[in-house]
Amino acid sequence: KFVSMQNHYNLIYREEEREMIPQCIDMGVAVIPWSPLARGFLAGNRTRDKGGETPRSRSDNYAHEMYYSDADWDIVDRVKQLAQAKGVAPAQIALAWLLHKPGVTSPIICTSKMYQLEQAVAAVEIELSDEEIALLEEPYQPRRVLGHQ
Repeated sequence: KFVSMQNHYNLIYREEEREMIPQCIDMGVAVIPWSPLARGFLAGNRTRDKGGETPRSRSDNYAHEMYYSDADWDIVDRVKQLAQAKGVAPAQIALAWLLHKPGVTSPIICTSKMYQLEQAVAAVEIELSDEEIALLEEPYQPRRVLGHQ
């Protein structure tokens, strides 16, 4: 019997909501998303010209190809807006959203600094209203399922 599934799932890649997450919930399988911050894109430290504050944000060609659509930027703008209103980091809003999603048990995070780990842990305490969740989700544009041709 399967007990968990590691899947690609975040505010700007939500294709798992179509079939896999409902199936996991139905079968009692825990959802453990990887890339919850979309390779750091949802941390709010990148720029539309594919630059950014960190070496990874400036050189991550995989993310540049996957996450830089206008709809993705609209989501990041809303994440940053909500983070500012709540006095938290954008990454915390992205993680809090994920933790509010049915079936999600524990996102797989990667940090390079202690404060990033502390912020990720603190995201568990952030409450999001239905209106705030809708604000974050509204600009989403479906995309092809990764790994399928």
